[in-house]
Amino acid sequence: CMELGCRLGLVPILRAGLGMSGAIQDLIPQAEVWHLGFYRDESTLQPVEYYQKFSNSPPEIAFIVDPMLATGGSACEGIDRVKNWGVENVFLLCIIAAPEGIKKVSDIHPDVDIFTCAIDNCLNEKAYILPGLGDAGDRIFNTLK
Repeated sequence: CMELGCRLGLVPILRAGLGMSGAIQDLIPQAEVWHLGFYRDESTLQPVEYYQKFSNSPPEIAFIVDPMLATGGSACEGIDRVKNWGVENVFLLCIIAAPEGIKKVSDIHPDVDIFTCAIDNCLNEKAYILPGLGDAGDRIFNTLK
């Protein structure tokens, strides 16, 4: 096991980001875990923050974790919060991304690398990724309606 020489932070965006955190902690066990909570206002499609838990001193590198990158709103807000915390090296980890979200994050935060497993086609009129997989948080936590 290689030991990394700097402080690393995982910042899952609640709640769906928690579903990825365990696997990342298995790969990087020394990473600290901090949290950001956002929900999307369905009428405006804008992120609304409801929770933030950071330490007094930021890590050198932070990985923001959210399985779905749709509009890029929550990702950009999360990146803003992490940069304002004092983190200089920020990465975004997701599973599925839409071109619209990639463009927004890249335009607003060109210094942030995005790592995704798949890029889907587009967003629908409700700003859900198509074909997508539905609500990642509901799937992860078995709360599908």
